[in-house]
Amino acid sequence: MQKQDSRKPQRPAESLSSIDTAQLAHRRGLMEAHLAVLLFGLAGLFGKWLTLHPLAISLGRVCFAAPFLFVIMRSRGERIRLNQRRDYLVFLLLGVVLAIHWTAFFMAIQLSTVAVGLLTFSTFPVFVTFIEPWLLKSAFRFQDVLIALVTMLGVSLVIPDFSLSNQVTLGALWGIVSGLTFALLSVLNKKYVAQYPSRQVSLYQFAAAALVLLPVVVPLKPVLEGRSLVLLAILGVVFTGISHTLFISSLKQIKAQTASVIASLEPVYGILATMVLLGEVPGRRELAGGLIILSMAFVVTRRQEGH
Repeated sequence: MQKQDSRKPQRPAESLSSIDTAQLAHRRGLMEAHLAVLLFGLAGLFGKWLTLHPLAISLGRVCFAAPFLFVIMRSRGERIRLNQRRDYLVFLLLGVVLAIHWTAFFMAIQLSTVAVGLLTFSTFPVFVTFIEPWLLKSAFRFQDVLIALVTMLGVSLVIPDFSLSNQVTLGALWGIVSGLTFALLSVLNKKYVAQYPSRQVSLYQFAAAALVLLPVVVPLKPVLEGRSLVLLAILGVVFTGISHTLFISSLKQIKAQTASVIASLEPVYGILATMVLLGEVPGRRELAGGLIILSMAFVVTRRQEGH
């Protein structure tokens, strides 16, 4: 009687090769996502390095980011034109919201600290849960109110004094405005321009923001020295154009849910970088409040992605 071979059948070399390739692509996607989010977090430091008005910083950022994305898209043969004329007006509206968002973000950082600006901006997922039912007619859940209340508790710990004469308090309020406008931008993107690729959306939003900001910034007559121009170029190209390109590229290799969770690390990366590069160390209240805010943002993000 012939003995049966107990050895497990080996996988074909081609199958192993395809698995290895998929794993490498997944790791590359993870690295791209983390690097992009790190760059997002570091962008806040420019609010301290640049002495320009936040409106001027926002304008400089998009003036360098938009041409960079345009060159990238043309070199890759990606479509530039929009499908309908109406969409150009929609993007102009989105550009207004983006301009307010970035101006409020840099205002928050200049008035307070990078940590306060990043943490209060991180309230945006909570705002999304309230804006989506209003604009997208989706279901509203009572637990969203509970999450919002807990988030506000975290914000109250970040705010040192409930007085508008306190600059840190003003900075925190601007940070909340930044989070609110980013949430509004996210929902409007989903409602009106979801049919367009992410890079095309970014290009038109940056260009529209530049058109909106230009007539507002010119009367301010900002003094642009060589150092300021270099910093604005780095902010626009590296920390906006390249970071967006990396994040969009990562979505080809990893799930959107994974990318969303990684994106929630933006304030963590930003605060750690601030401690090293600027010497700004958050106090216990800020850390406790930040932990609450980020926890609630994480809960909302996971739930929105179907987990």
